Amino acid sequence: MSSTPSLATIVAFVILSIAAVYEVLTVIAVLVWRMPGKRVAMPLRPPISVLKPLRGAEPGLYEHLRSFCVQDYPEFEIVFGVTDPEDPARAVIDRLVREFPAVKILTVVDARVHGSNGKISNLMNMLPHARHDWLVMSDSDSYVGPGYLEAVAAPLLDPAVGVVTCLYRGVPTRLVWSRLGAMYINEWYLPTVILAWLFGHEGYVSGQTCCIRRGTLEAVGGFRALVDHLADDHRLGTLVRALGLKIVLSRYMVKAEHHERDLTAVTRHELRWMRTLRALRPMSLRGIFLTFSLPLAVIGIACAAAQPSISLAAWALFCATVVARLMLHFVHRLQGERSLLADLWLLPVRDVLLCWVWCRSLFTSRVTWRGDEFTVNPDGTMHRLP
Repeated sequence: MSSTPSLATIVAFVILSIAAVYEVLTVIAVLVWRMPGKRVAMPLRPPISVLKPLRGAEPGLYEHLRSFCVQDYPEFEIVFGVTDPEDPARAVIDRLVREFPAVKILTVVDARVHGSNGKISNLMNMLPHARHDWLVMSDSDSYVGPGYLEAVAAPLLDPAVGVVTCLYRGVPTRLVWSRLGAMYINEWYLPTVILAWLFGHEGYVSGQTCCIRRGTLEAVGGFRALVDHLADDHRLGTLVRALGLKIVLSRYMVKAEHHERDLTAVTRHELRWMRTLRALRPMSLRGIFLTFSLPLAVIGIACAAAQPSISLAAWALFCATVVARLMLHFVHRLQGERSLLADLWLLPVRDVLLCWVWCRSLFTSRVTWRGDEFTVNPDGTMHRLP
């Protein structure tokens, strides 16, 4: 006569099943994403204004900005924006002007502040100086190849498309904290976005790249509609969808360098992302622990171990989760930029740190951004603290 499973056994199998199913689906989504996509033909190539708001000369800034100067695109300009005449980023811009005299490069120095979001405030100052009606906004830490502009602009030829955006892959420096920061992007954040894409979600917008027509930007209220929002990219996507226009997630992958120097920098950066999610989707944040597959699997197998015997099915679910987690760790390293085994020892540290940051985000409404402190309202607007 078979005994009825105990509550602890049922809980253990539920936890292990959630962890295994989610992690395996995420691996499948990432592998599907990495398959070659259909190249969008671009018979017309309208001129483009690239808007690059800057603040400070962060590590690698010259290489990042230079990659935008060597685009294989017939007509484009780059508009850089700073708020301080003494900003060290200006020296990098001057170097690019000397190196690329054939590229139209303009520097806008304007200290006016229009709202709480400094990046959007800077873009508001820059926009009147942009000559073209097709706009590409890109963060300062983005690194791209020569075909970037054509890849992100091509879908915009369809009048039903309102915004084109890109995913990005974190590229660390050699510091251990930088490597942990890149692992957050590559092994948790990026796979969750791709999994949502696989299931048909089309609302994702990333500030790393936003390609939009000037007319569409004006129709949603311009940058003024974004200037007090923490998640300005998400807000832009919401407003564009309200116009009945589509958001296209380009298959082009941007690189973004991470240079966190200590644990505080890592946690502040990730806490801002988690706090943004809390403002936008509070219920989603509470349930996001279900995506922490490896910690969940450890809890599940621990619950199963408390029973007289651990079934083969429990071990199978646990092993499936571990193998899938290792695949997510290795798959983005296949391009050979870093050794496959270099950061393997950081994997459990990374997952525990992710859980800790998530727990902190549940109990704070403050975020740190570029050294400034903000409090975030339930509607996603933010206010600078003294």
